[in-house]
Amino acid sequence: MNIPRIRLLNQQLLNPLFRNPKELVSWMGAMQAQNYSMVKWAVGMRLKSATIQTVEKALCEGEILRTHVMRPTWHLVAAEDIRWMLKLSAERVIAANESYAKGHNLDISEELYAKSYRLLEKILSGKKSLTRQEIAEHFSRLGIVADNHRMTRFMTRAEQVGIVCSGEDKGSKCTYALLEERVPPMPELTKDESLVRLGRSYFQSHAPAVLQDFVWWSGLPVTEARQAIYLIDSELTAEEWNGQTWYIHEDCRTRGKVFGSLHLLPSYDEYLLGYKDRTDVLPKEHYAKAFTNNGLFYPVVLHEGQVIGNWNKGPQKKSISIEHTWFQPETFVDEVLLSWAKERYKQFIMG
Repeated sequence: MNIPRIRLLNQQLLNPLFRNPKELVSWMGAMQAQNYSMVKWAVGMRLKSATIQTVEKALCEGEILRTHVMRPTWHLVAAEDIRWMLKLSAERVIAANESYAKGHNLDISEELYAKSYRLLEKILSGKKSLTRQEIAEHFSRLGIVADNHRMTRFMTRAEQVGIVCSGEDKGSKCTYALLEERVPPMPELTKDESLVRLGRSYFQSHAPAVLQDFVWWSGLPVTEARQAIYLIDSELTAEEWNGQTWYIHEDCRTRGKVFGSLHLLPSYDEYLLGYKDRTDVLPKEHYAKAFTNNGLFYPVVLHEGQVIGNWNKGPQKKSISIEHTWFQPETFVDEVLLSWAKERYKQFIMG
């Protein structure tokens, strides 16, 4: 089984199928998005043709949204998916955040959370988009302590209960808006219907993958992850390989040319982050060069499906410069390929 080739195709890194960000994010299910500028590149590089303005327009118009969902971290999701995904994951994310808060003396009472919800609904009403700092100023005027840690807690909880989602950016600053005003009402899904959608999205875009990969990515308990796989069983091909059961969705492409492909993957990219075990595309001895034990992921160079080095933007003045380093000194990569990949990133950023 050629795992890198099939993943490159279905993560839309080879021969992409989509032209607009909403279609791509919907196909992927969700895309991890701690680094806001990098996730824009993660979307753009998976489209047939795009500039950063293409992605920013979709974010501005609310076609794709950035919020905490599935796990206690930022993700991009398509607007029509946000409610059922929150319903599926909110209880777990809230529990994880509350557990962290108790261990760090950051507890907030349910009464104070309820007060914050009412205030958010009041100050954001009328399709307003406010930065976290602007919201904190409103909170402070009403005597609510609104330091950085507490604002993180207030806003993440408000996301989980469906009060807020990402709004229209103000310059380079992210904002929040009311979910009810940002996203039209959608039919409610049953839990099984939500599991079907999540399982289908994951295995069509991330295959080949095993159960533990899906559990890691989705944040689902193992029993619910198994249920999702069971519910879409007729859409999946299961293959035993290396002592594990691998799943490929019927909509997956399996044939494509990997030779000569080179990508500058952003930090926190789904190609690495979407799996529990990354050894099929990155030898374990190089893990520390691609990500840290506490969850920081670096921009990496992907050559023919294998992660072989790091890249970063140099000091930016009038033009963008891109520097790279290889994990192994004897690495050889066609300079034309490397220059093309760097130029593609520059063109995306410059618009």
